Amino acid sequence: MIETLFSYSFIKNAFMAAILSSVVCGIIGTIIVEKKLVSMSGGIAHVSFGGIGLGYLLGIEPIIGGLIFSILASIGISNINRKTNTNSDALIGMFWSVGMALGILFIALTPGYPPDMTSYLFGDILTVSYVYIKIMIILTGIILISIFSIFNYWKAYLFDEEYIKVLGINTLFLEYFLFILIALSIVILIKVVGIILSIALLTIPPAIAKLFTYNMKNIMLTSTLLGIVFNVTGLLISYKYNIPSGATIILVSVIGYFLALLLNKYIKYKNSLCANV
Repeated sequence: MIETLFSYSFIKNAFMAAILSSVVCGIIGTIIVEKKLVSMSGGIAHVSFGGIGLGYLLGIEPIIGGLIFSILASIGISNINRKTNTNSDALIGMFWSVGMALGILFIALTPGYPPDMTSYLFGDILTVSYVYIKIMIILTGIILISIFSIFNYWKAYLFDEEYIKVLGINTLFLEYFLFILIALSIVILIKVVGIILSIALLTIPPAIAKLFTYNMKNIMLTSTLLGIVFNVTGLLISYKYNIPSGATIILVSVIGYFLALLLNKYIKYKNSLCANV
């Protein structure tokens, strides 16, 4: 059955997309959770919809438009937040709304029959093309090199920003760089689980990993492995029962989280019993 399944090119592409997105979720998702940037990441994800709509309007690859909008939004949110007294949540909410509104407007202005945006909003891993796989490989490579080439700096930035400032490291550059990497990650996940669900896939695996370890590298590795399990399981279920792949992957992930939570409580309970003996 597995051999027959992998004889289809779209299944091969979907499986490759599942692996690549899992790597991204394991690395960038861990940083997002540790730095408490979940709301920020959600805002960036929704702004990308404006770029996708602009891509359709201009007749270019929509993902390229989404990437440009995501990067500009990530830098813009950070910059405005630093220079004004505007509450960051309010600012993210404004970017969030503007991005979605622009996307709807650009799509409405696109000549001809309006494009189907379902796969961008909710994801459809079974429709991932070979060209998109190439884009994912390039972006994933950039993220891996960017994180692990200066891993100790990232670690210090996440857990002791004041210390890294004392060392003379430009934390503003690291902040902008991180937000750009988050934007790249969002673009990678758009076709897998969609704009609306992407933040869940970025945060659920690291949240599970943190239940069992506090070591950053272990969290990243565990998150990556969990992401692969959730993505591949969701992919196979969605293919077998002909149901939306993005939603299936997220539901599998959520079920995994609650099972991990129960396991964590059971382990703590057993340890407390052993300690009292």
